[in-house]
Amino acid sequence: MRASQAVIGFTDALMVAPLGEAALAATTTGGLNVFTFIILPMGTVFIVQSFAAQLRGRGEVSRARRYAWYGLAISAVAALAGVALISSVPSLLGLASFAPEVSVLTGAYVSVRLFAVGAAVGTEALGNWYSGLGNTRLAMVAGVIAMTTNIAGNFLLIEPRFGLPGFGVVGAAWASVVASWLGFGVTLLAFLRGWGYQRTPEPLGLRRREFWRVLRFGLPNGINWFLEFAAFVLFIDVVVANLGTTALAAFNVVIQINSISFMPAFGVASAGAILAGEAIGRRSLDAVWPAVRLTLVLTGFWMVATGGAYLLAPEVLLAWFRPRDAIGDGLVEIGTTMLVIAAVWQFFDAASITFSEALRAAGDTTWCMGARIVAAWVVFTPVAWTAVFVLEAGVVTIMLTLLGYVAILAAAFSWRFATGRWRSIEMVEAEPELA
Repeated sequence: MRASQAVIGFTDALMVAPLGEAALAATTTGGLNVFTFIILPMGTVFIVQSFAAQLRGRGEVSRARRYAWYGLAISAVAALAGVALISSVPSLLGLASFAPEVSVLTGAYVSVRLFAVGAAVGTEALGNWYSGLGNTRLAMVAGVIAMTTNIAGNFLLIEPRFGLPGFGVVGAAWASVVASWLGFGVTLLAFLRGWGYQRTPEPLGLRRREFWRVLRFGLPNGINWFLEFAAFVLFIDVVVANLGTTALAAFNVVIQINSISFMPAFGVASAGAILAGEAIGRRSLDAVWPAVRLTLVLTGFWMVATGGAYLLAPEVLLAWFRPRDAIGDGLVEIGTTMLVIAAVWQFFDAASITFSEALRAAGDTTWCMGARIVAAWVVFTPVAWTAVFVLEAGVVTIMLTLLGYVAILAAAFSWRFATGRWRSIEMVEAEPELA
């Protein structure tokens, strides 16, 4: 699932770091650029969890199996689109502000990682389907297999070992591709064999109307994730890259660290969304807020603790990524400033993911899409661009800009949930009666 892809990106960065700042910047930036493409279909299939949870709450689990197939259909289209995009990678990266060496290495990494798009989206579709039915263990097992395979592949392929020449950044990319497909293969095999859920003998009966409802509620979720992340990647590729390779590498290391610390909170928020979805399916709307409130307490506790670690030991965390060359000290110094500021936005992040996941469970995805578009493209991107290219600001200012963006999202989603508009949304249609 999304967590395993985050860990794969973190592992790639950690194991490529000894090769130097250029390789580190290329791997981290390349991973984020690939994720920008993956996140549209991935965010779309995430709605499968909401449908499964609501159907479970209604006591109509037999209908849920079709939604897993709808998610797999979207992943197949995403796989083809990912391969088709490979030929456009050089021209797209030419628009960025990378140093020449970083640009070449980033292109090589992205071109390979795009082969993993279908696997990442397919794993997300089935993992969320299982989660919506209350089975989170299978996704965890598949994720552990993928992450373990990635570590082993990186060890084998990045640096010269066991008679292999060492493939550097490209080796890390291929390790990630193999790991992603293996994780998907485990999940798909379990689904086809009926492991981890109660398979019913009724015919599948796929329905076009249901598939369009998946797209109706899923696409806004995918688009809002995509547009938000696209603004973020534009910020990295153009704004942060303009500050130099060291600042680019440091910023991406901070983002990789934050993505790992963020994932447990995101997992808790997703679990809270499952409970909220089940309550909505039962039409027990008053039970939604207690579940969301408990989720907010748990995510807030974790994120505040994470922020404390950022404040107390930033150099320790960043030292893991120090390249072998002496230039790595600059990376740690710049990254420390960034990580300390990142500590401040942790609770805002907790509120943002908790309420946005609750709204997604209710099907309130279109409003969330609009909120992210406005925050990312009307506020964040112009302010960041102006700060660096007009005011010639530095690291502290761009991090404060990012802090403000996270705070705006937290306030927007909290307000939207408090209005109660989500109570009137009918996401799952009633099963038509047979004549």
